[in-house]
Formats: sequence, C-alpha cells, structure tokens
Amino acid sequence: KIYRRIIRAVKRGDLKEPFNGKMFKKACPGFGDRTYKTFLPKHRKSNTTETSQLFIRVAPGFYKVIRPYLYGIT
Repeated sequence: KIYRRIIRAVKRGDLKEPFNGKMFKKACPGFGDRTYKTFLPKHRKSNTTETSQLFIRVAPGFYKVIRPYLYGIT
C-alpha cells in the first residue's frame, strides 16, 4: 500500500525524485509519523536486513525509486 502510493505520487509529479521523508509525507499523507522516517531507509538497495529493495539512496536521506517498478506496477 505504501509503495503503491509513492509510485502514484511520483508518476503524478507530486513527489519529485530524489525525495526524503518530509517530501514523502507531504505527497502521501495519512501514514504514521514513524513510517515517513523508516520506510525509505528500510527498503533501500544494499540494506542487507531487508528483502524488498525498492529505493536507491542517492544522498544521505534522499532516495529514488528503483525501476522497473515491482509488484506488477507499470
């Protein structure tokens, strides 16, 4: 659900890449505050503790979505 909301926001242009947690919160409101702080780094590429690598960290705290999108999102 969170990943799909991020993809929709990126595709609409509401969330410009690279983005951080504050930008994510503004573009995708309604999740708990902790989600905005933890979801992006938890699901970044090279995070060996997580299997779903959805984002690339391009600078400290800033991310881009890995393409192609996962889970059948086009």
